[in-house]
Amino acid sequence: MAIQPRTGSARIRAGLNHPVIDTDGHVIEFLPLFKDYLCEVGGRAMLEDFDRLGMGDSLEQDTPWHRLTPEARRDQRCWRPVWWIKPTRNTLDRATAMLPALLRERMDELGLDFTILYPTAGLIFTRLDDEALRRAACRALNRMHADIYREHAARMTPVAVIPTHDPGEALEELDYAVGELDFKAMMISGNVRRPVPLVAREAPRMARHALWMDHLALDSDHDYDPLWARCAELKVAVTSHGNVHGLGSRTSLSSYVFNHIGKFSAAGEAFCKALFLGGVTRRFPGLNFAFLEGGVAWARTLHSDLVSHWEKRNRESLDHIDPANLEQKVLLDLFNRYGSRLIEGRQEQLAEIIAGYARDSEDPATLDEWAAAGIRRVEDIHDQFVHNFYFGCEADDPANAWAFQGGPPLKAMFGSDLGHWDVPDMNQVLEEAFELVERGLISEEDFRDFVFANPVSLHGDMNPDFFRGTAVEDAAAAQLAAKGGSD
Repeated sequence: MAIQPRTGSARIRAGLNHPVIDTDGHVIEFLPLFKDYLCEVGGRAMLEDFDRLGMGDSLEQDTPWHRLTPEARRDQRCWRPVWWIKPTRNTLDRATAMLPALLRERMDELGLDFTILYPTAGLIFTRLDDEALRRAACRALNRMHADIYREHAARMTPVAVIPTHDPGEALEELDYAVGELDFKAMMISGNVRRPVPLVAREAPRMARHALWMDHLALDSDHDYDPLWARCAELKVAVTSHGNVHGLGSRTSLSSYVFNHIGKFSAAGEAFCKALFLGGVTRRFPGLNFAFLEGGVAWARTLHSDLVSHWEKRNRESLDHIDPANLEQKVLLDLFNRYGSRLIEGRQEQLAEIIAGYARDSEDPATLDEWAAAGIRRVEDIHDQFVHNFYFGCEADDPANAWAFQGGPPLKAMFGSDLGHWDVPDMNQVLEEAFELVERGLISEEDFRDFVFANPVSLHGDMNPDFFRGTAVEDAAAAQLAAKGGSD
């Protein structure tokens, strides 16, 4: 099959005076090779456990939908999972997502100077319930990707897949991936599904129907600060590819589209809120976090909501709703004067009713919900939110423009999502992203931030050597030097 040497994306790249860095390309794992690595890591029994899960377009770890009758799906409220997610008609693109050498050959055609690659099946591995299998699958995938992408490091780098069901397993795999396998980027799921303890204890068979989501930074039963500290020590940004499919309102029996829309945004927003309100960004001001594939519209809204909630619900502003400040005699008099039919037959109880309005069961120590984040003024929100957080955006999302509108600029980053169903033609991805400039929604300088400066900042601010030895080394170094001079 002939590979087209010149494309619209390539022409756009040729007209830019800066590189294009893809922060979220996806590989499609070649499972026969992965299974060889899994067998090396965990032995034949582990491979058999993996095979029992079944593999189609995705592992059915979260739902047995395909194995159930329509009646059983309704009886169990078993939600519709993902289906048909990988390229087929565009065979070249399917192969490109699977073969590192082919991707390397096509990089110029795609208009990409460098790409950071995320898994497909690996997104599921971090969510496996079986601890031994979860840890072995992540370890095997990391070994495989370290081996097959090493020779292409000038143009691409894979992320290490880090399980986070508890801080111990995360620390162990992070140290191995960075220390032994030389990964310089990593991925977690910032949302861990856990059974409600009471249900798991008293009705274990029903536990999978009563889940809550642990966002690792607020109200968790585990202390993840050692993980964040180790990331900072190792100079690796925390990037999250979360998923809330099958939780909350995303539980349609029949429509994957219904369940899919907004799921990455919801996962990113929840993890982001937990990091912020849980004080992680205050305790680790030099640690960068990225929320992938959910776009930036939710981040613009979240930033605005944090500001408005702080203005109305910071500790000092709560005076007007503090029950202790209710003037009971004044209120009683007003009810007696104007209550009319509202208080007929209740005059004797009215004083007691109003006294109830002034009772307070809140613990004074819990009233400042901004204390962990150390917020004392609106600028503190801007400083943490805008400084620490990065937002992965798909090329065809017109709301990407919101990063540069309606408030302080947010650090939106271009992500191709190569290899998945929403990319019918890899050659058109950069073209789609550039449409925002052509339509006058963002400036060329905004576009430069989107596809180059912000990706460099995410990884390079923490690890100045991140892009050393790559095709973008000189441009990234110049960008970091210029940014350092302006700080």
